[in-house]
Amino acid sequence: MKPLAVALLIVTGLALAQQAPTKIAPVKFTDTALDNGLRVIIAEDHFAPVYGIAVAYKVGSRDERLGRTGFAHLFEHMMFKGSEHVGAGEHFYLVFTNGGSMNGTTDNDRTVYFEVMPKNQLDLGLFLESDRMRSLNITKEGLENQRQAVKEERRLGVDNQPYGQTFEKMDELVYDNFAYKHSVIGSMADLDAASVDDVKQFFKTNYAPNNAVLALTGDLDTKETLAKVKKYFGGIPRQEPPKPVDLTEPEKKEERRAKIDDKLARMARVDIAYGIPGAATADTRALSIAASILGSGESSRLYQSLVKEKEVATQVGVFTDGRPGPSKFQIVAMVRPGKTPEEVESLIWEEIAKLHSAPVTEKELLRVRTSLRRSMLFPRENVLFTAITLADDAALYNDPNRINTEYEKQIAITPADIQRAVKAYLKATNRVVIESLPAAPKSN
Repeated sequence: MKPLAVALLIVTGLALAQQAPTKIAPVKFTDTALDNGLRVIIAEDHFAPVYGIAVAYKVGSRDERLGRTGFAHLFEHMMFKGSEHVGAGEHFYLVFTNGGSMNGTTDNDRTVYFEVMPKNQLDLGLFLESDRMRSLNITKEGLENQRQAVKEERRLGVDNQPYGQTFEKMDELVYDNFAYKHSVIGSMADLDAASVDDVKQFFKTNYAPNNAVLALTGDLDTKETLAKVKKYFGGIPRQEPPKPVDLTEPEKKEERRAKIDDKLARMARVDIAYGIPGAATADTRALSIAASILGSGESSRLYQSLVKEKEVATQVGVFTDGRPGPSKFQIVAMVRPGKTPEEVESLIWEEIAKLHSAPVTEKELLRVRTSLRRSMLFPRENVLFTAITLADDAALYNDPNRINTEYEKQIAITPADIQRAVKAYLKATNRVVIESLPAAPKSN
């Protein structure tokens, strides 16, 4: 066969493969509620002799009150300061010396702790997580130590980072409801104000078994694992559940704008955001695909227009900040030296207007669906990612089966769905624009 014919067959085969629906075996799991309210999800995966464990607590920065911002994140640090049978720092030591790894993270809506360990250390992982759920050691010294650690984290990640102010200002302008209006890391003043009594009450209210999801994935026997979970966690008493947080946002009536003089920035930057619904809605799925078409990769519309053709920006990206509650559709563009934010904005408005006036093309949809097929594998890459995904989806959406169903919902989005969602949410009265400008040097 001639080389050209071979090449055509390969290209044709790839095209057909892209268009054909991708089938992947579903993640099978059990979903059990203990008498104390702890939700337990177990998924067997015997590919390697390891297991992942994730405990997602239904608490994040949205649960904080005025004057105590940053508290959920501060408390994440406190959870590593020891419990009744585990000394300060011993959690890390026991995991690492037994061949595992671990960490924790806090966002707006939940806090999750996780480990991956050899299968013969199942009891250790369950013991460590249950002991700190049951009996966290809260001391003045431990609080002060972690308060300083979080304050340093804020200095490094926000206060002394280019565009750190922009990051926080965007949420302040997009949201009116305090739940999402403030940053996860909180303010220095609020961190200083936290007391031991605050920490103890926060623990009692939010770190109860009936406010948590435990997910285990890996080389496990479901029946045996559930029996051990009941042994370690079953005796932890439930608590009065936290009050539900109102996340509703009023409809915006006009554009909001801000300019920031950033002494650490070396280039101007334009950030544009629109308020959109939560991640589990059809409109936000459509807007997520629109974001990929508009600004994901070098073939995207904004990259081609702003970076390649007009050369007014050096970088551009578009994404949806998926949350269970009201979310954001955000555009970030770095302004090329010698060009202006106004030039960048003008071209962005042109591209958004095109989304309003005409449906996206099938070719563009095909590109995004190919990317979605790749991304759907991420929660299945290893047992830890699967455990975290199951725990998060149960805690945030009350639906651990999202790991099996979300992809099909996303690829079912049509050009008409995208155009309808774009018209509904990507409009001038719903947008926030921030220009971050390099601060002029001070004259002597």
